[in-house]
Amino acid sequence: MPSPAAAPKLLTAYRKHWAARLGVAPFLPMSRAEMEQLGWDACDVILVTGDAYIDHPSFGMALVGRLLEAQGFRVGIISQPDWHSAAAFKTLGRPKLFFGITAGNMDSMVNRYTADRKIRSDDAYTPNAEANKRPDRTVIVYAQRAREAYPGSAIVIGSIEASLRRIAHYDYWSDKVRRSILPDSKADLLLFGNAERALVELAHRLAQDIPIETIRDLRGSAFMAPPGWLPGEGWQVADSATVDTPGAVHPHPDPYAMTAAASSAPVAGTVQAVRFHTKSERLAARQEERAHTVVRLPSFEQVSDDPVLYAHASRTFHLESNPGNARAMVQSHGIGPGRRDVWLNPPPLPLSTAEMDHVYGLPYARAPHPAYGSARIPAWEMIRTSVNIMRGCFGGCTFCSITEHEGRIIQSRSEASILHEIEEIRDKTPGFTGVISDVGGPTANMYRMACKTKEIESACRKLSCVFPDICENLGTDHAPLIQLYRKARALPGIKKVLVSSGLRYDLAVRSPEYVKELVSHHVGGYLKIAPEHIAAGPLSKMMKPGIGSYDRFKELFDKFSREAGKEQYLIPYFIAAHPGTTDEDMLELALWLKRGGFRLDQVQTFLPTPLAMATAMYHTEKNPLHRVTPASEPVSVVRSGRQRRLHKAFLRYHDAENWPLLREALRRMGRADLIGSSKKHLVPAFQPAGTGQRLASPGSAAVRPAHRTGAGKKPPSRSGRKAVR
Repeated sequence: MPSPAAAPKLLTAYRKHWAARLGVAPFLPMSRAEMEQLGWDACDVILVTGDAYIDHPSFGMALVGRLLEAQGFRVGIISQPDWHSAAAFKTLGRPKLFFGITAGNMDSMVNRYTADRKIRSDDAYTPNAEANKRPDRTVIVYAQRAREAYPGSAIVIGSIEASLRRIAHYDYWSDKVRRSILPDSKADLLLFGNAERALVELAHRLAQDIPIETIRDLRGSAFMAPPGWLPGEGWQVADSATVDTPGAVHPHPDPYAMTAAASSAPVAGTVQAVRFHTKSERLAARQEERAHTVVRLPSFEQVSDDPVLYAHASRTFHLESNPGNARAMVQSHGIGPGRRDVWLNPPPLPLSTAEMDHVYGLPYARAPHPAYGSARIPAWEMIRTSVNIMRGCFGGCTFCSITEHEGRIIQSRSEASILHEIEEIRDKTPGFTGVISDVGGPTANMYRMACKTKEIESACRKLSCVFPDICENLGTDHAPLIQLYRKARALPGIKKVLVSSGLRYDLAVRSPEYVKELVSHHVGGYLKIAPEHIAAGPLSKMMKPGIGSYDRFKELFDKFSREAGKEQYLIPYFIAAHPGTTDEDMLELALWLKRGGFRLDQVQTFLPTPLAMATAMYHTEKNPLHRVTPASEPVSVVRSGRQRRLHKAFLRYHDAENWPLLREALRRMGRADLIGSSKKHLVPAFQPAGTGQRLASPGSAAVRPAHRTGAGKKPPSRSGRKAVR
């Protein structure tokens, strides 16, 4: 089984499969005709995806497909197949090795439904934004259809949808705890997180005719196992209750222990040779012990019936998320003869900078497949001139799925690789205007940030590196990013390089030089940041910094904007109805917005996504950020549709449609003094004719300063955050 101390095999260290001699495909084939043009009689791997196929590294199926192609495998793609029968899954024939099933870049339920469980009218990952081109719970449906099309073929599931459902999880759309996606999809293997290492190793082993049911040692993989199954001798099972107990999970080796130099018993009258254990020896012993320990989580049936056990399982799961010290986990599903275990190996080891460069430097066509003709694909239009410089996020925000999927360790590309991609965009993108729309990632300013030592990083079990304060062991140097910005905008033919990804402002204020560089050269009028709230209650449940960090960043932003002679505005984002938020908290935020002159165009309501810690709070009304017991801290939760609408209405206090609801709430809260027409009031007492008959509609878009909106200016879209909210 995988060991935390084992050095990973490099992605470029494998001997290529024989099909490498067939060369590189201009696009990975989506039809038999394309396969014939390439001289293929079959595909080694067939990727089935819920997105349109865009051959660009920002789209999972293209990145995975090109990576496997570089290993010498023939990879075909079935994009958005008709799932009502198995016919579409036979388009490319039977794969020699396996079907790779993915819902696409977004979770299918988040993609298809709003936070109020209403069906969306469009899909940014589909030609012409057409809706209903993928089913609910896409991974399960596609896996079952692929199995129906070719019984006996290996089925491997992945993507954010599979990652977030790898154990029993609360499902917001059905309002119940669902079991792991593995038994529902009947897949042979689930690869979670950024699965390049596991995927490449798996493909090469299957090409050697190793049966997939025997492959049980890949980091970042999950599978079904018989009850009580263990990988071999020397393994021990730890109950999850030992993880969530104050103090050490297991007794640490005594640093002052003395070990006999010889294995024989001491001879009377002789002096026994002794030595102290070094720190590295103790760490190695600890890692070896953890590498042969599996943590048993409460079963699916237990977490379904007991909110305390669900919250406890959520906390345990997140405590075992550091690749440097995470143990395998197992969770029982079923009762009686049908009971089976879901086994999760430790998370994948992060890619090195050289490996990141390899993945992003593959020969992508950087365009949608020609089969789509002139169809407009909104997601492609949004990222066609953007560059992803890193992955991962150590913020640990409880409502966000990045930690569960990509992990907290930042994986950065080299400066040379990023600059080369900018040149590729400049030289190969039709209609390029000289503007790079984004140089960023999950968080724009975490590039090359890491723990100060690998030893501390591999031993850490904190849920966030920046909450409640920035860890003293975290390197927060922005110098590499400043240098990258300067070199990028100095490239010939590049007029402007923008930063559109979300910014971690509590990190940015530690480097005024970075803020000056950003504000002076890389803001296109608006910069989006996400305070999410201003009240201590919800912020503590979000693991977000206090509003003071925002105020300090705003001071720097305004100062450097004035010095640059630019009229620029911050676009703060907020979440309504997050666990831990009261009506009074939302009122406080509404008054803050009014004082600042902000008017939100649309608001984002909390959407409980599987496995997120905030989702555990929503479902259980317990706080898994601390030890969970029946008597532990209760969390206030907004469930009713009316109260969720009220929280959104507070954020849109200026919309007359919301005034009746707000007036009613203010009177109930004893704050009728805020009803009136002066500046000190929140809403007026009168109601304009023809308004107040409907409530604010849900959405996730932008916010603008009411008194600072320039003619023709439009704030940037927030749609890029959908995948992780």
